[in-house]
Amino acid sequence: MEFVFPESFLFGTATSAAQIETAHGHQFEGLEASDGFVFKRTIDHEQRRSEDLEYIRQFGSTYRCSLNWARLQPEPLAPFNREVVDEYRQFFQELRNSDMKLMLVLYHFAHPRWFEDEGAWEQECNINYFIDFTRRCIDHFGDYISYWNTFNEPNAYVAMAYLLGRFPPFRRRKLFTADRVLRHMGAAHDVLYDLIKFSYPEAPAGIAHSVAWFDAVNWLGKIPAGLCHWWYNRRAAMPFRKTDFWGLNYYAYVPFDPRPVTEIERSGRLDKLGIKHDQMWGLRPEGLGRFLRLFAKRYNKPVMVTERGICTEDDQKRIEAIQTDLRICREVIDEGIDLLGYIHWSTFDNFEWLLGPSYRFGLVRINLYTKERKMTKAGEFYRQVAQNKSISL
Repeated sequence: MEFVFPESFLFGTATSAAQIETAHGHQFEGLEASDGFVFKRTIDHEQRRSEDLEYIRQFGSTYRCSLNWARLQPEPLAPFNREVVDEYRQFFQELRNSDMKLMLVLYHFAHPRWFEDEGAWEQECNINYFIDFTRRCIDHFGDYISYWNTFNEPNAYVAMAYLLGRFPPFRRRKLFTADRVLRHMGAAHDVLYDLIKFSYPEAPAGIAHSVAWFDAVNWLGKIPAGLCHWWYNRRAAMPFRKTDFWGLNYYAYVPFDPRPVTEIERSGRLDKLGIKHDQMWGLRPEGLGRFLRLFAKRYNKPVMVTERGICTEDDQKRIEAIQTDLRICREVIDEGIDLLGYIHWSTFDNFEWLLGPSYRFGLVRINLYTKERKMTKAGEFYRQVAQNKSISL
């Protein structure tokens, strides 16, 4: 059986600057990950952009990425560093020369240490710093951008930083602070959306919202799973209403018993429950279709898969996951939902935040020590799918 996608359907891959560029001036720099690696050197992307472009251009027509705010703006409200601007513009021009569309993410978890020192998103007055950063991004890079994400996974950032305490500033169970941070991000998003549309009215702008399937394996898990679903999938999306489309990032099926069961913290428990999983979470691919339908109906806007992948070193499992995802995407399109595209996470193995670089999502394998690149079998498979805009099952 062959699934053919519309000519306008976007295939591509995604990265984030903090996870592939050498750490410089952001709040994760120097922190030790759970696998023992220190968040400093990642995959040397800023030194090997031309080499990396040869991989990026094979994976479809679209590349989704972000910028290192700290490298561009070492002080509050300062002019951008001209050398760094030129570095990014040269790379963006090479993408354009390869007929690639660029989706720019303005905020992908990492921000300058000076922003953190000022209280980051906890302080309403700091919104102006991010608005200033965005204005300068529009001025310096706007002519290259086809699609905009103001924020990547604001709900995931807030949950990790203020509820679970695993991202800086490492706060735990600070629900009121978490809600305040979300409000401030939502207020910033509204201003950013208007700035983008004023300068580039034809360029679609939205956010990338993380969605997760929270479920109960017994009656003790029903209340915590229900509360997590309400806050993470619905409540945390409410401040972000000005959108031309909804980007959705879907990775995790998380059962509760009543505690959450993940491979990260309770290794082996998912196996005992008979739940398929990767190295991090339970796998329920049908959740992708579930959330695409939910958000398309709830907001009556186009939707896009802005991130989707699994954490594994097994190429065959990654290939099978891509096959399943794209079958679901084709079904959603056939139902009449305006699905714009599928962006795979990730182009390269990268530094998986505070888990470390040994947690692999890449279509391109990165040697942990030499940083040598190697195309995987899954990468070859996705290259053919993206170039042909069809998949045979």
